[in-house]
Amino acid sequence: MDELVHFEVADGVGTITLDSPHNRNALSAQLRRELKGHLDAAMDDDAVRVVVLAHTGKVFCAGMDLKESRSADSDEQGVNEFPALLEQIWTSPKPVVAKLAGPARAGGVGLVAACDIAVAAESATFAFTEVRIGVVPAVISVTVLPRLHARPAHELFLTGETFDGRRAAEIGLLNSAVPAEELDAEVKRYTDMLALGGPHALAATKAMLTSQRPASMSEDFAEMLQLSAKHFAGEEGQEGIAAFAEKRKPRWVPDALT
Repeated sequence: MDELVHFEVADGVGTITLDSPHNRNALSAQLRRELKGHLDAAMDDDAVRVVVLAHTGKVFCAGMDLKESRSADSDEQGVNEFPALLEQIWTSPKPVVAKLAGPARAGGVGLVAACDIAVAAESATFAFTEVRIGVVPAVISVTVLPRLHARPAHELFLTGETFDGRRAAEIGLLNSAVPAEELDAEVKRYTDMLALGGPHALAATKAMLTSQRPASMSEDFAEMLQLSAKHFAGEEGQEGIAAFAEKRKPRWVPDALT
């Protein structure tokens, strides 16, 4: 059976590529399994500082594989495995960047929202098509709703209307929408910046950004002070401070960026 997801590492960037164009990179059982495996590999590889989630073909991801969903009972639906995959990306200690040259639909938009940074061609389109086939965009709402402004979230979830990359950036789904010919350069701009951060500092910052904050400001300050002091005094923080004073790049910066 041919591999549907590929993984390669170069200059500190681990690129995971969805390569199932025959079904528009739909989230089939095989694709989900391979995507999880390559995400595990990227997390375990010290050479990987940043992960890019990319695709072949005209479509980034069409959502769940509906052929596999037909006639399956609720406990046999592939969507049951999807929350763990989205959470794996959302909580990854390494930054994950989505790179879209083409459309994303339904669960594919959930993948985009789970990533820390999302960059697409202006011509890429998006839609929450679930209601139009009689299902609910429930699972993806966990990653999508924290990204979107409230009004467009209601509008687009309820209507299933298609929207382009520019609007996706305006409503918070994307960080950047650029002309197609500038997509590679824009993704590299982000990965280069992310690779400059200390690996432990990036992981701790991601955890901070996604964690529930204490109810009181005093408790919040206490927790954040402990986190800050720990990293100032830690090996990585001390190396960063020394590198700043010595006007050099810290040891963790990939050779390609020094």
